[in-house]
Amino acid sequence: MGEQDLAELRSQARDVERQDNLASASTSTTTIGVGDVADHPDALIEELEEDSSPPTPRFIQDESSWKRLKWVPYPVRRFTKAVFKWAKGPPAPRDFKINPFFPQIQLFPVLLLARLIPNRIHRLWLLFVYLSMWIVTFALVMRKGLAEREIDGWGTATTISCGTTYWASGNGCGLDGNLCRPFSDSGFAFRCPASCASYQVLNPHAVGDQEVNYKPLVIGGPPVSSNEVEDAIYRGDSFICGAAVHAGIVSDTSGGCGIVKLIGTQRNFNSSSRHGIESVGFDSHFPLSFTFENAECAARDMRWPLLAVSVVFSSVLSLLTTSPALFFFSVFVGLYWTVGLATDPPSYTNVPSLISRELGNFLPAMFAAWVMYEKMGVRRALRGLTAQVEKTVLWLGACWTGSLTNYTFDFIPIQRLTPHDLEQQPGARAALAIIVIVLAVIVVSQVWFFQQEARLVRYLKFYCLLGIGLIICILLPDLNLRIHHYVLALLLLPGTSMQTRPSLLYQGLLVGFFINGIARWGWDPFLQTAFALQGDAQLGSALPSITAPAISLGQSLSTITFGWGALPAPEYDGISVLVNDVERFRTYFTDEYDNAPNFTWTRKKEEGATENEYFRFAWMQGSNSEDYTKAGRWTAKGEWVDMAPGPSRVRARAVTQEDVLGKK
Repeated sequence: MGEQDLAELRSQARDVERQDNLASASTSTTTIGVGDVADHPDALIEELEEDSSPPTPRFIQDESSWKRLKWVPYPVRRFTKAVFKWAKGPPAPRDFKINPFFPQIQLFPVLLLARLIPNRIHRLWLLFVYLSMWIVTFALVMRKGLAEREIDGWGTATTISCGTTYWASGNGCGLDGNLCRPFSDSGFAFRCPASCASYQVLNPHAVGDQEVNYKPLVIGGPPVSSNEVEDAIYRGDSFICGAAVHAGIVSDTSGGCGIVKLIGTQRNFNSSSRHGIESVGFDSHFPLSFTFENAECAARDMRWPLLAVSVVFSSVLSLLTTSPALFFFSVFVGLYWTVGLATDPPSYTNVPSLISRELGNFLPAMFAAWVMYEKMGVRRALRGLTAQVEKTVLWLGACWTGSLTNYTFDFIPIQRLTPHDLEQQPGARAALAIIVIVLAVIVVSQVWFFQQEARLVRYLKFYCLLGIGLIICILLPDLNLRIHHYVLALLLLPGTSMQTRPSLLYQGLLVGFFINGIARWGWDPFLQTAFALQGDAQLGSALPSITAPAISLGQSLSTITFGWGALPAPEYDGISVLVNDVERFRTYFTDEYDNAPNFTWTRKKEEGATENEYFRFAWMQGSNSEDYTKAGRWTAKGEWVDMAPGPSRVRARAVTQEDVLGKK
């Protein structure tokens, strides 16, 4: 037998052996458990056999993915997974686009412009001419309102702010008010802006034993039975413009000008309600008082005509413009300067200083506008939008509403979003609760839109980072978080980055908030110290302990003598006494030349027999007074009515040192 035959036999033997193995494997599927078959190399693996045991519970199957969170209950894990799955959005995400109502009508202005001026270069020139007309018209109307008119015998009227006053806050006028002299035989021609009737004090201002808060500081006025201007006498710490509106000298709608004259000490200031202002009465004397004279003056505040000019030009631009960048930046610039120069300007003494201030805020505001357009969703909301009328009504209308927040949201009883204001302002907490509920509903609706576009997870991560940042800001020592208008806009604006009708409305409103905040208040820091937020609110300082006064009543002279307890802390070195809200006594305990042990006040019977007099006391640190006590009253009959517990303040939050007239 040759080698070829041997190879053929070996091949046949291998084929027979392979067939035997296959037959054994086939047998093992039905006779599993037999040792010689189960141990065969080609036998089935036991782990692949069909398992007739009960199914494994789902919560055990999920253990591998929750190895480090086994302590979390299974229902919670299941709910969390469902939420994450939902947040990722549908398999086929939607891209919301506004289908305009009556598209032919809404596109008609754009189509008409394209038909009349088909050349793109010509349309660019038309845009340049149109924007130039907006600027020139605005400047001419503003110039008409700023035209200086001479008032016979008084010269040119001086522009003052709504909070300007003759009398400095607290003891700022010094002993006997000598730093605020003269008290009489003086005056000047003035011009007031519009809307001064709504200018209020935002912290309690003491007037005798009363406290004025969240209303114009106007003390006195004509009696109810008189309409004569010369009968309108006001205490020297009243707002001059507010008093002028109350007296009918200027209009709250358009402002105006007049002549104010100092008339020295007056008594028994009337309380009356006139021209939308309720004045405060005061039944004692004050060393500085003023009255008004009518003046022939054509000057008026042009904020409403200027507002009309900008609303018309911006609306026409919105209807004719399809470019989102052109529309947004043109409107942003127009609204910024309208707010800063006309509808809600900051306090200013002359127009050049106002323009200088607004220019300082304008350049960083434009950078923020670019960020809002490119990174915060403005472009996404406006891109490809053909609903020209809806864009004008929803986005531009809401933007004007937000930029005029000093008028449109003035009915909300929240002046400043601080715990102090929320606690003391009537209705503030209820209004805040309503605002929170409305915001919650808006957030829920926007979350649904983002989920449908499969962008919710990304924005949730973004707002989680913002939330962590806000928490860090809140926890920083010695600093307080302030949510200004512009901060609120920047926080919420990314949540409007989609093209839906509600998003257009919310986005325009937030951009308006931003414009109003920067044009009116500037870039106030969002982290401020407690001292910066304090303003003229109560300091929480120690109050003097006043002993029962000694009273001596005479035929022509009466006296009252006060004493006080020991200093509560070494940082205090003196005491200040206000009589009828005027500092009449100051002594320092460490001064060998000025160290009086008590204070005596003398009253002449013929001058004050029918008047009450009011006394307040405060410790001092150098020339600065701390909290004053509430007023104790020495009645016209010579009786002493003790002061109520707790502090009072005699400064008005709205009055700053810049608002006090400088007099030589």
